[in-house]
Amino acid sequence: MKMRAGRVGCLALLSVVALLPVPASAEETAAAAAPVASSDHGWRMYHEGINPDGEPMRATVQGDIPVDGTMFTCVSCHLRSGLGSLEGTVITLPTNWGYLGRPLVGADMSDSARERLPKPLKRGEFRPAYDDRSLARAIRMGKDPNGRVFDLVMPRYALDTNEMDTLIGYLKRLSAEVSPGVTESTLHFATVITDGVSESDQKAMVAVLQAHVQDHNSQVRHEDERKRRGPFYMQEKWDPYRRWQLDVWRLHGAPESWSGQLDEYYEKQPVFALLGGISAGSWQPIHDYCELHQIPDLFPITDFPVISDGDWYTVYFSKGFYQEGEAAARYLRRADDAVNAAPLVQIYRDTPRGRAYARGFRDTRELIGMSPPSERVVAADEALSAETLNEIVAQNPGAVLALWVGGDDLRALTTFETNPRPVATILSATLLGDNLAAVPEGVRGFTLITQPTAFPEDKVRTRLAIERWLKIRNIPVTNYEIQANMYFVGWNLAGLVKMMRNEVYRDYFLDIVDMMRDQDYAVGVYERLSFGPGQRYASKGCYLTELTAGAEPSLEKKSGWVVH
Repeated sequence: MKMRAGRVGCLALLSVVALLPVPASAEETAAAAAPVASSDHGWRMYHEGINPDGEPMRATVQGDIPVDGTMFTCVSCHLRSGLGSLEGTVITLPTNWGYLGRPLVGADMSDSARERLPKPLKRGEFRPAYDDRSLARAIRMGKDPNGRVFDLVMPRYALDTNEMDTLIGYLKRLSAEVSPGVTESTLHFATVITDGVSESDQKAMVAVLQAHVQDHNSQVRHEDERKRRGPFYMQEKWDPYRRWQLDVWRLHGAPESWSGQLDEYYEKQPVFALLGGISAGSWQPIHDYCELHQIPDLFPITDFPVISDGDWYTVYFSKGFYQEGEAAARYLRRADDAVNAAPLVQIYRDTPRGRAYARGFRDTRELIGMSPPSERVVAADEALSAETLNEIVAQNPGAVLALWVGGDDLRALTTFETNPRPVATILSATLLGDNLAAVPEGVRGFTLITQPTAFPEDKVRTRLAIERWLKIRNIPVTNYEIQANMYFVGWNLAGLVKMMRNEVYRDYFLDIVDMMRDQDYAVGVYERLSFGPGQRYASKGCYLTELTAGAEPSLEKKSGWVVH
């Protein structure tokens, strides 16, 4: 899997530093480590640049430019796991003790290069191990144990003894224990299924994930043999190989009971991460469980992801219904003057779906500094009537109507063929489903429809490849969208695990997700999936479309890919 740089590096040596960390054995990495929490002073120093006294850490960059720690946090360059990153030619080395506390061994240096070092090195040694004293000097003065100077973008932090001890203590705990769900031979995963999902959709999801697991495990004989007999210089590549085990966790009853059910599953068999998963309702209880227990959750199938700027452990395909409301708000801001200046009214049904659309539209208007829309809420069991629409237009002449309603409500739109109409209406392709023809011919000319996925004609080759993969594995195409998304999950997982090598830490796993290149090769449903530091919604856009004329209309692109 191709990777990309995630953020600007800091701790880069002026000399060649392209050596990767020597992977620790399971015994070495299983050293005792205290749990890390946001209340820990060391955690705040590393993540937020805040000293134990609550004041920002003080530092200088580029030799003499004063900055505070909140501007140059450790985590922004060395990542949450402490295992470093890459940006262009700048290499940010790991800062966890498994790396710092051992010497780096490399090819012998030339005699002339060795003579230029401030301190002599043993033959074959690139850098001796840090101890507390040399690490404190590195953080304060920007010099490694050899006396070599770090790049000037690495801040030099002015920390007193107690502050330094606190930060070093945190680094000694950082990525010190192999994560739960990992053994010498197996990586354990699970997928979650809740009540309300059809048997067909459950099978569609699980079958694809299990096929990926079987494909991976089919290489067991070869990989195990390579581990036993492979040449020493390939040890780092072959030693990390582990089989995959996928369990299915089924949750029943009220969402309030799911946490307890998850506890029972997890106590029976801890897992390294959750893969996919599917729910007919909100993913919130599972999301919260993963945040609490620091369990990565990759790409669940849900229309109701948790919308949050600060959570870390769950990565979603998109923001679901919220994203369509978001895209509509952004598109209207760029529209022509007549539309941009028009009053806005959003009409939505009082259901989880309707509220998600309305929230996305409302939140985005506020975020981009636009006036909030007027709102009209339709009860869950109330039909949208022509009288209601006429009343709203009469009260808001020249308005734009965002109608977050379904196909059954579209007959009310016929009123605009004879009565005063709005400047524009906005509908959702997701809510319309197969009812495109229900949009009256007379209102199509001023109607925009949000489309959150790629157009089928743009993904023909990808679909052929995915369907061929399914056919070879005797998996019938029953729900292409679910199966294509799970195909991506398995394809993506193989690359992530390979990039982890033997650094099997959950935070590092997600750090690698953050550094992924934008993807379209194995993406069968969305236009593209893109990633970046802390980003938790991979599909970031939506099309605004129009309907063609005739009895069997289709969607045509009105806008490019509107990105939030």
